Amino acid sequence: MGSVHDFSVKTIDGRAVSLSQYKGKVLLLVNVASRCGFTPQYEGLQALYEKYRERGLVVLGFPSNDFMGQEPGTNQEIKQFCSLRFGVSFPMFEKLSVRGKNRHPLYAFLTEKKTNPEFGGRITWNFNKFLVGRDGTILKRFSTRTKPESKAVETAIEQALEAADEGAADAE
Repeated sequence: MGSVHDFSVKTIDGRAVSLSQYKGKVLLLVNVASRCGFTPQYEGLQALYEKYRERGLVVLGFPSNDFMGQEPGTNQEIKQFCSLRFGVSFPMFEKLSVRGKNRHPLYAFLTEKKTNPEFGGRITWNFNKFLVGRDGTILKRFSTRTKPESKAVETAIEQALEAADEGAADAE
């Protein structure tokens, strides 16, 4: 596996999808939780999605209950919470494990130093963020404490979108 696009996941509604459907998009993958001190980051993630989606950004939310049981609900409860509380309209996926022996293969790829030497490393808490280029390569990683609306995140997203825009213009 050489790219995020090589993985399949299930939507929060249980439908299997290949992440290859996002080829050509800049992605921000985030492990999320509903009962965490960082849960208000949903608001910033939604704002990023609204601000940049026309240019090709897609935020992908991956609920995880790996940290002190902070995502205890069912997929439907999570979906309802995100929609009603934060107006989340970006794609959300089925609850999965981001660390430990039951870690989802996507998160193994994201965190293993062998497959992600520059940005690999254990997920330490909810709301870790991976920025992925249109070709499926990992461009940047942001910690839990880095807010979605931070200058660092926005600058990295803009650079990824500009690089992609330039590549599209060159192809025409």
